[in-house]
Amino acid sequence: MQASKDISRLIEIMAALRTPVTGCPWDLEQDFASIKPYTIEEAYEVADAIERNDMDDLCEELGDLLLQVVFHARMAEEAGEFSFGDVVEAITKKMTRRHPHVFARSDADTPGAVKLQWDAIKAEEKRERAERRAARGITEDFKKGFLGGVDRHLPALTEALKLQERAAKVGFDWSTPEPILDKIEEEVAELREALAAGEPDKVADELGDLIFALVNIGRHVKADPEMALRGTNTKFRRRFSHIETELEASGETLEAATLERMEELWQSAKAIERAVAHKG
Repeated sequence: MQASKDISRLIEIMAALRTPVTGCPWDLEQDFASIKPYTIEEAYEVADAIERNDMDDLCEELGDLLLQVVFHARMAEEAGEFSFGDVVEAITKKMTRRHPHVFARSDADTPGAVKLQWDAIKAEEKRERAERRAARGITEDFKKGFLGGVDRHLPALTEALKLQERAAKVGFDWSTPEPILDKIEEEVAELREALAAGEPDKVADELGDLIFALVNIGRHVKADPEMALRGTNTKFRRRFSHIETELEASGETLEAATLERMEELWQSAKAIERAVAHKG
C-alpha cells in the first residue's frame, strides 16, 4: 500500500493488519485492554512534542495517536459495536451541537453566554449518556457522589492526589504525616506477603495501595508526587548516563558490565552530585 493523505487508506491498512491468517500476528492478538497503555503513551508523546516545540515530532506523534483511534475503532467494528465512521459522526455531532452560536441560530454572543450554553448542552448530553449506559446494563458511575468531580482520565498519581484532597475536605484524612509512615510500612509488609505467596494480582493490588500511601505523605509534606517522581526520573537518567559514559571510557559496555560494577559507578555518580551540591 502507498502512503496517502486520505484517512481511508489508514483504515484500510488497519483492516489488513487485523485480517486473520494474512494479517500481522502481533496486531491480531491485541484487544482494547492490551492497546490502552499504548494509547496513553502516544497521548503523552504528543504532549512532550508540544512542550519541546518540535513540530516535526508533533506531526509524527499525532499520526501515532490517530493510529490508536483507528485501532480501537477497528476492534470495535469487528465486535459489531461501532466503526471509525461512527466515531467521526459522534464527535462532529457533539461539536456542532455544542456550538449552536456557530452552526445554528443562537443568542450566545459573549464568552460568558457561550460557557453557560456549553454547560447546559453538556448536562443534557450527560443525561442522555446515563440513559444509554443504563440500557446497556452499566450501573457503576464514578462521576456520581462526593468524589465524582475528580476526573478518571487524569494520570494515576494526579488522580490519587486529587481524590485524597477531596476526601480531606470532609475530614477523611490524617492530621499529621507520621501515621502515614506507619501505613506505608503496613503496605510494604502486605506487598512482601503477596510476593511470597506468588499471587500476581494480589501483588499488583498491594503495590497500588503502597503507591497511594506514598502519594498521601507527599501531599502532607507539600511535595507534589508527580513533580517529585519527575525529579527522581531526571536523577536516574543522569546517574545512569554517568554509568554508561564511564563504562565507555574504560572500554566496557552496559551489556557486559556486572551489577556490582554498575553499582560502583552509580555510587560514584551520587558522590559527584553531593560534591557539586556542597560546593554550590
